[in-house]
Amino acid sequence: MWKYYAILSALFASLTAIFAKIGVKDIDSNLATAIRTTIILLLTWGIALFNGIEYKIKDISFYSWLFLVLSGLATGCSWLFYFKALQIGNVSRVAPIDKLSVPITICLSFIILREPINIKTIIGGLLITCGSILLILK
Repeated sequence: MWKYYAILSALFASLTAIFAKIGVKDIDSNLATAIRTTIILLLTWGIALFNGIEYKIKDISFYSWLFLVLSGLATGCSWLFYFKALQIGNVSRVAPIDKLSVPITICLSFIILREPINIKTIIGGLLITCGSILLILK
């Protein structure tokens, strides 16, 4: 089932890039990111409230809070830089370069999380890296 969610994630990430490029055209990229983040905030809290799970907040450990906050900060920084790149660059080049996050994540998951790595994962990460480098070069 996780594969279907991952495919849907990729589809919506693609739409995010296209819609963001159009939306950020005539406004400051930081303002665009703030608007986008507000929509995400409303959507996700709406889903949590609809599912009736908001009462579980008190059960979240300090450790989980710490890493969720760090993840939120990393996401915010990623989005701010992504929107700025979209504003001044071509979406067809920015989005694939942004996907360098995949091989970086593969490396970090191996180093930090001690997740197993195999030859297919290494080759896939290298191919993504090569493709991103090709797009960086003119």
